[in-house]
Amino acid sequence: MARRSSLSIRIVEGKNLPAKDITGSSDPYCIVKVDNEPIIRTATVWKTLCPFWGEEYQVHLPPTFHAVAFYVMDEDALSRDDVIGKVCLTRDMLASHPKGFSGWTHLMEVDRNEEVQGEIHLRLEVVPGTHASRLRCSVLEARDLAPKDRNGASDPFVRVHYNGRTQETSVVKKSCYPRWNETFEFELEEGATEALSVEAWDWDLVSRNDFLGKVVVNVQRLCSAQQEEGWFRLHPDQSKSRQGEGNLGSLQLEVRLRDETVLPSTCYQPLVQLLCQEVKLGTQGPGQLIPVIEETTSAECRQEVATTLLKLFLGQGLAKDFLDLLFQLELGRTSEANTLFRSNSLASKSMECFLKVAGMRYLHGILGPIIDRVFEEKKYVELDPSKVEVKDVGCSGLHRPQTEAEVLEQSAQTLRTHLVALLSALCCSVRACPAVVRATFRQLFRRVRERFPSAQHQNVPFIAVTSFLCLRFFSPAIMSPKLFHLRERHADARTSRTLLLLAKVVQNVGNLDTPVSRAKEEWMEPLQPTVRQGVAQLKDFITKLVDIEEKEELDLQRALNSQAPPVKEGPLFIHRTKGKGPLASSSFKKLYFSLTTEALSFAKTSNSKCVNELNQWLSALRKVSINNMGLLGSYHPGIFRGDKWSCCHQKNRTDQGCDRTHSRVTLQEWNDPLDHDLEAQLLYKHLLGVEAALREKQRLLSGETGTSSPTDRGGAPKDPLAQLLCVLQDLREAHSSSLAGAPPREPHHLLELQT
Repeated sequence: MARRSSLSIRIVEGKNLPAKDITGSSDPYCIVKVDNEPIIRTATVWKTLCPFWGEEYQVHLPPTFHAVAFYVMDEDALSRDDVIGKVCLTRDMLASHPKGFSGWTHLMEVDRNEEVQGEIHLRLEVVPGTHASRLRCSVLEARDLAPKDRNGASDPFVRVHYNGRTQETSVVKKSCYPRWNETFEFELEEGATEALSVEAWDWDLVSRNDFLGKVVVNVQRLCSAQQEEGWFRLHPDQSKSRQGEGNLGSLQLEVRLRDETVLPSTCYQPLVQLLCQEVKLGTQGPGQLIPVIEETTSAECRQEVATTLLKLFLGQGLAKDFLDLLFQLELGRTSEANTLFRSNSLASKSMECFLKVAGMRYLHGILGPIIDRVFEEKKYVELDPSKVEVKDVGCSGLHRPQTEAEVLEQSAQTLRTHLVALLSALCCSVRACPAVVRATFRQLFRRVRERFPSAQHQNVPFIAVTSFLCLRFFSPAIMSPKLFHLRERHADARTSRTLLLLAKVVQNVGNLDTPVSRAKEEWMEPLQPTVRQGVAQLKDFITKLVDIEEKEELDLQRALNSQAPPVKEGPLFIHRTKGKGPLASSSFKKLYFSLTTEALSFAKTSNSKCVNELNQWLSALRKVSINNMGLLGSYHPGIFRGDKWSCCHQKNRTDQGCDRTHSRVTLQEWNDPLDHDLEAQLLYKHLLGVEAALREKQRLLSGETGTSSPTDRGGAPKDPLAQLLCVLQDLREAHSSSLAGAPPREPHHLLELQT
C-alpha cells in the first residue's frame, strides 16, 4: 500500500499587472514552487500587462508537502528579473476543494520575511540541575537556506531566545548548508509558559541582516518528553505586519490536488481482468461494461476517464483492442457518415490520448523542422485581404509601399513551401510511425469501410483517419507548439498568425478538400491547387500506413521494445575546474546528453531536436532512479574546489552529503513509464462515484430479461455488470482494511481470463 499525491496545474492568464519596464509594459512569466523547490517555469509573454499562458502540468509529489506557490516575474535582459507578486495555496486549502481550486486570485506582495526555506537540525533536552532544571539547545546544522547575497549564498548565524535571554552562534560565511555544532543553556523556570525561539539570520556587514526563518518550540511539551532531536522546518515570521499590497493584478489558476491510497496489485487484478475480458471478447461478448462506463461518465470528466482507461489497457497490451471496441460502438450508433467521430465521445477522447502517448516522438520528427523554420524566418504572412498590412520594401532611399497583391502572393508562396515540406516529410514517414499506431489506424480504416461500403462513401475511411491524425493531432500541435513541447516559448503575434494559417491549410487537406471546408474562407482559394495535390499525397500515405500485417506489426514492435526509449534528451554544460585554491579557473563544455531507463550517454553534437530545461532534467533523472536501491539519501549540491566543498565547507571529499536527495517531486511527461496500479485505483475511484448509476443500470437490465443474475459454480455472478459491482465492493473493503491498519484481504471474486 502506498500513498500517492499529484497536482493538476493549469496556469491560465494574468490581468492588470503593474508595468515594470520603462516602456510602460512588462515581460511576465510564472515560476511554480512546491515547498520552495522550483519545479515549473512558463514561457515569457513579451510586452503585455495581461498575459495568456494556458499551460498545463501534472506534478507528482510527496503527500507531506505543505504549499505550492506561483510567482509572477518580469524578465529583464540586462538585470535581475523583477518579482511582480505571488499566489500561495496551502495543502489544506487545496484539500478543501475536492473538485479543484479554480478562478481569479489577487497577487500578493512578496515579503522577504515570508520567503524562507530550508531546515535546521536541533537537539533539545531538559537537564536536571542542583536548584532547577536547565534547558539545553544544541544548534547542529542547517540545510537548503535561502540565498540572500549576490554570490548565491548566505552568511548564516542563529539566535536562540528564551526567558528574556538571547544567545548567538558564530557566522558561517558563504554557505546555505552551514554547520555550527554549538550548544546553549538556559535556566528553566518551573511552570514557565514561554516558548523557545530559534531564528536563522543572514549576516551583512553594511546593510541590515536578512531573516532566514524561525522555529518555535513548546517548552512544556519538551519537559514531558525530556529530549527531542531532529530536522525542523523553518517558518516565516508571522509577527511582522504585512504592508499594503497595492494593485499587483490577478492570476487565473486551475489547481486540483489528488490523494490516492494505492493498494497492492493483487487487489486490482479482478477489476483489470474483468475489463480485459470485455475488451478481448469485443462485440462478440456481452458488451456491457465499456458502453455503461461511457454512459455514466459526465462530459466534464470524460477526458480524464478516457486517459485512465487508455493507459490501463496500454499496460496490458490491449490498447489497440480497446480502441477497436470503441470504434465499433461509435459506428454502431452513427447513421450519417459526416457526423462520424465529430463529437467528444469516449472513442474520440481515448484516441486523442493514445496519439499523444504513443505518437509524440513521431509528431516531433515530422513537425519539428517545419515549426523551427517558421519561428526562425518570422515572415509576415496573411491571406485575408481585410487584415493585410501594407509595408515599405526596397533599399535605402528607394522605399516603395508593397501592394496588397504582393503581400497576398508572398504569403501564399510561404504557406505552399511549408505545406509541401510537411507533406513530403509525412509521405516518407510510414516506416517511422509506431507499429501500434499503424495497426490502430488499420482497424479504424477497416471498420469504417465495412460500415459505409458504398461508392459514394469511398472517402469516409480516409476522413476517419485524418480526423484524428490531422484535425486532432497535427493541427493543434501546429497552432500551439509550446503545449506539444515543440518549442520552449510561445510564438509572437506574427508567428502565431503564420502557424494558424498553416494549421487551417492542414485541416483543409485533412478534410480531403470537401466543398464545405472550401466555402468557409474564400480567401484560401490561392492555395487550392496545392491542397488538391496534398489530398492525393495524403490518401496515398494513408493507404500505405494502414497496409500493415500482424507479423510486420509484431516484428516492428519487438524491434522497438529492444531499444530503451529516451526519457530526456538535450544539451548540458559540463563544468571543469583547473588548479586548486583561489587561483583555480573554471570552464564549461557543451555536450548533448540522452537519458534512458538504462543509461546516460552523451555526444559532441546533437542529432535531434531537444528541450533543455533544468527542472525537466532533474525530473527525468528522478524517474529513472525511482527503483535504484543504492540511491543515496543525501548529496552535496556544491562542488569540491581546492580543499573543501563549496556548499558546506567540509574538507573531507567523501563526507556525507549536506542536503537531502530530492526524489519525490516529478513532472509528468507523455513518455513516462506507466503506473498500472495507480491507473486501476483512479478507475476504481471514478466507478465508485457513479456506483449508484451502475446499480440502477444493472437493475434495468435485469428487469428487461426478467431474471436475476445467474452465478457460476463459485457463486460469483456471470453478468459482467453484476461482477463489476462485486469487485467494487471488494475494493471498498480492502481500502477500509488499509485505513484500519490491517493488511488488505484477498479479493473474493477472482476471474479467469478468456482468450
